[in-house]
Amino acid sequence: MSNNPVLEKSLLVEVQGGICILTLNRPEKRNALNDELISLLKSEFGRAESDESIKVIVIRGAGKDFCSGADLSAIQKIASASYEENLDDARSLGELFKSIRRVRVPVIAAVRGRALAGGCGLALACDIVVSDSTGIFGFPEVKIGFVPAMVAAIVRRNMFEKDAFAWLTQGFEVKAAELNGLGLVHRIFDDETFDDDVVGFASVYEKVSRSAVEMTKRLLYEIDGFDFSEAIERGAEVNAKARMTDDCRNGIARFLNKGSKPR
Repeated sequence: MSNNPVLEKSLLVEVQGGICILTLNRPEKRNALNDELISLLKSEFGRAESDESIKVIVIRGAGKDFCSGADLSAIQKIASASYEENLDDARSLGELFKSIRRVRVPVIAAVRGRALAGGCGLALACDIVVSDSTGIFGFPEVKIGFVPAMVAAIVRRNMFEKDAFAWLTQGFEVKAAELNGLGLVHRIFDDETFDDDVVGFASVYEKVSRSAVEMTKRLLYEIDGFDFSEAIERGAEVNAKARMTDDCRNGIARFLNKGSKPR
């Protein structure tokens, strides 16, 4: 991957140090998701993950919006498609969401403007969501009889049950500030300095151990279905494995060496 923006059809790829920035590049379509863009995102996750110099991935949208959901052409196919065809199509988007969980490095959604339907799901599937004051999130698809089904798994893990039910079933569009209060949007940055603020926020991952972050991410999502005792036991196993990594051993050596120096 290059340090300069690279056009890969509907996706811009840029690397700044250890930060891989993926820009949904369909501003004329409000960065709506189509088969090509979904495929490119999945491919880029795999490529960034295999590059040990990449510490974090940022997803953002070109133009005024983050992502408006499914492309119109994709929606038009639904009416004439069979159940099996619709299932395959839905699973493709579901695999995109799952791939964000599987990629070892953190994935940050940087939202400006609208993140709706599948676009809202894409943002919330990321490990961290940041926004500016223009960020709007929602699932309006219920208004046309469509169920925000796969994103329900994400929303339910991030909200109280009754809040999740209301948001998924009433079609409301919610401002970033409200979701910040609910803990779904981690930070709201100033509109004028948003891009720089996002890079500054993401750059934290250049200063910490990649292996420690990878193991923490895997553990955090793995213990979703564990009871307390199982989660503690799994944590002990991960803790022991972390102690055997080069990052941990080198970090301990630096810490002890620093502590032994006269003050």
